[in-house]
Amino acid sequence: MTADTIPVVVIGAGPTGLTAATLLGQYGIETLVLDRWESVYPLPRAVHLDDEIYRLLARLGIARQFAAISRPAHGLRLLDRELRVLAEFRRGADLGRHGHPEANMFDQPQLEEVLRANLERHPTVTLRGNVEITAIEQSDGGPVRVRLTDRTTGEISTVTAGYVLGCDGANSLARATIGSTMHDLAFAQRWLVVDLATDADLAQWEGVHQVCDPVRAATYMRIAERRYRWEFQLLPDERADDYRDMTRLHTLIRPWTGDLPADELQIVRTAEYTFRAQIADHWRKQRLFLLGDAAHLTPPFIGQGMGAGLRDAANLTWKLAAVLDSRLPEHVLDSYEAERKPHARSMITLAKLVGTAMTAGGDTGSALRRLLAPHLHRLPGLSNRILDSRTPALHRSALVDRGRLGLGLAGRLCPNAPLPDGRRLDDLTAGRYALVTSAAVTPALRSEVYDRGGVLVTAPPGTALHRWLRSGHTAAALVRPDGTVQRTAPDPKALCGLLPAPSSCERFRG
Repeated sequence: MTADTIPVVVIGAGPTGLTAATLLGQYGIETLVLDRWESVYPLPRAVHLDDEIYRLLARLGIARQFAAISRPAHGLRLLDRELRVLAEFRRGADLGRHGHPEANMFDQPQLEEVLRANLERHPTVTLRGNVEITAIEQSDGGPVRVRLTDRTTGEISTVTAGYVLGCDGANSLARATIGSTMHDLAFAQRWLVVDLATDADLAQWEGVHQVCDPVRAATYMRIAERRYRWEFQLLPDERADDYRDMTRLHTLIRPWTGDLPADELQIVRTAEYTFRAQIADHWRKQRLFLLGDAAHLTPPFIGQGMGAGLRDAANLTWKLAAVLDSRLPEHVLDSYEAERKPHARSMITLAKLVGTAMTAGGDTGSALRRLLAPHLHRLPGLSNRILDSRTPALHRSALVDRGRLGLGLAGRLCPNAPLPDGRRLDDLTAGRYALVTSAAVTPALRSEVYDRGGVLVTAPPGTALHRWLRSGHTAAALVRPDGTVQRTAPDPKALCGLLPAPSSCERFRG
């Protein structure tokens, strides 16, 4: 990079862009974040994340702050149109395999405030708001030029970047720039999204309520101490404007609010959303990448929309940092789309399936749900599967070696397991490569791993990591900085040669 070129420019300061910038800042990579808004966009959007994403927030250094603004969800209830319980799937109080609650409710503006404040810990990262990106230009694989206008002064300027991460949402200029188009996965439903605040306790079960009704499907959940979210499928002749005032809105929410007077309920927001299932046909061109809603859109039925964008950031940033530090060759950046696109598609397909199962089929579908749902808990393992937050393994790539059969642990996340000294795995690895093994460890092996900037983690019998390795029929796993298993082997020494050369991982700031 030249003195006039910023290594990475991130377009968009939503959760995906802020996460990407923070991760790059932890590696000491100079990064500029550009956003249209001067401060946090004030209206609520995402309200759920799982323990995998909570684990990522902990890696960013904000686990304690997020705990203060979130609340664990107790599970899922399926209701019929009269709000009679068809089935209930309860979560216990135990932490998930990643060391955090498996389902968490929160208010997105509050999370973004925390992310922005945390970004200030990283001196190599600059956040500039109130700018409009007007063009992104690149040619022949060289630096990328980002043209922008200051929305206050009208001043026009250009920023030159080594790489650009397009975290600029569903109407992405970055996506248009690389000539990528959204492939429609055949799902579109119009929904009314309602956020209310009240000091009253609605005295409802503290999990997600899903009304399975092909005419008026609905979702209810408590997302904060005095904040509640409803989502209602709109009828063909309805619009969100029909429910801007409490008079008509009260008829929809009264089954949950009961006799509570309407004047004790404050409307935070009512908005119409078309829930879509779409994925961009390609996510990269030369030095410009797509992340988050710029690359994929998912219906909200499994609460994975925001999480998908944060997974994008976690997958790409450590690779980009390694390329910028000359520890990995530039071609490994191709693994980003190779790994993330099939995973995102799988999650979108699952969300479509869940949404269809809960809302489709007319009267016949309702009758089947009334007949079958009360017996779901009797199917062995189904409750655990419905509540399980684990996501599919990543596909084979230059940085995921799944072998000929594609079985085993490669491509899956290593659990953030407790260690014998009371810490968890992430406390020890801290964004570096780790070699996890249950085999005997020699001083020479430990020294080699350390000299390459990695961490050696032993898994004695009886520990969670030992059981995890045994489940994959292996004695050693090479775990990437994003927690994904790159490769396994019966002998840990066989994995040492895959560790990158010594690097800025040694100056990881956490």
